[in-house]
Amino acid sequence: MEIKTFEYSTAGETKMKSMSKLEAVMWSIALPGFSQLLTGQLFKGTFFVLLEIIINVFSNFNTAIMFSFLGKIDEAFWVIDYQWLMFYPCLYMFAMWDAYRAAMPSDEKLSFLPFVFCAYSVTVGLMVSSNVSMFGVKPGPVFFPMMCLIPGLAAGFFVRWLILAFRKKV
Repeated sequence: MEIKTFEYSTAGETKMKSMSKLEAVMWSIALPGFSQLLTGQLFKGTFFVLLEIIINVFSNFNTAIMFSFLGKIDEAFWVIDYQWLMFYPCLYMFAMWDAYRAAMPSDEKLSFLPFVFCAYSVTVGLMVSSNVSMFGVKPGPVFFPMMCLIPGLAAGFFVRWLILAFRKKV
């Protein structure tokens, strides 16, 4: 299933192009709200972008990302405002699911589960990141929550599979 997006030509004509599920998710990974803006959902897209900017600024997330990539994990822990950053995984995953949902076939069931489980696992990963050490190295408040996406996806797809298999038998 593809969703329609709008391209505006200089002559004022509106042309349509298609967006796949993968493209919708990839634009949302780039920045929550981009996919919605591309599909003409201007209010929702602008809302997601503004929320992302507000949370990003108040949590000092970009500074923590910079410190993390420079290997200064202690500084990344120091600058993070966890009260703000804990909103980020839910916003990020919801915007991504919303973009995916707009492009998915209407008969696809329970596609939200992997996104929801990722939001949970990344949030928990953020909360416990200061206590996690792997092979004597702390991944930090940026890299450890990102690693938590994998078990979140696995759990979400597994629970989805279980529910769909159970429904098929009933």
